[in-house]
Amino acid sequence: MLIDLRRCIGCEACSLVCEQKRGTRPPVRRVMDCGLSGPPERIRNFLPLSCMNCNNPPCVEACPTGATYKTEDGIVDIRADLCLGCGYCVLACPYRARAIFYGTKNGASDAKLREKTGTCIKCNFCMERVHSGLKIGLVPGTHPEATPLCVIACSAGALHFGDINDPASRISRLLKENKAVCLQEELGTLPSVFYIPFTSEFKE
Repeated sequence: MLIDLRRCIGCEACSLVCEQKRGTRPPVRRVMDCGLSGPPERIRNFLPLSCMNCNNPPCVEACPTGATYKTEDGIVDIRADLCLGCGYCVLACPYRARAIFYGTKNGASDAKLREKTGTCIKCNFCMERVHSGLKIGLVPGTHPEATPLCVIACSAGALHFGDINDPASRISRLLKENKAVCLQEELGTLPSVFYIPFTSEFKE
């Protein structure tokens, strides 16, 4: 995932659509208000945050039951039936991207959600959508049916998703043409979420 911080307007549509789709509280996406940039721009800056789906995820190592795992395509997910809700992964995550699920949105009575009460939740890039789309030949980041909902909901065009190993993909081109960074790179977690900083010049 690539997030263009120059475009984010802080509307929180990404967070709201995620919460609506999953029906969970707390939401697994949040948008931080970072305040105004310095003069002369004086632009309000926002920072969308969620699981970084790290290539070297500390949460996987911290999980005592194997509930947290990494798929072959690099997405980090949780097997709810194995999760004890111990919170070790929550403490291990340097991005504060995990939470213990404590209730459904608006008191929803979905049986599957009730089963998750007391277990850990996180962003998994809408893994079910991505994998289902791939099975029928759709391209994540190009076809909406195979793309995370937060990317589709972003009216400002700040969120992008796709295969960075495909040089023809839009996300590969954006990464090539812009200086992108990851959060807390010094930790060696190797996040799969990249950011184009506030100060970068626009390159469409």
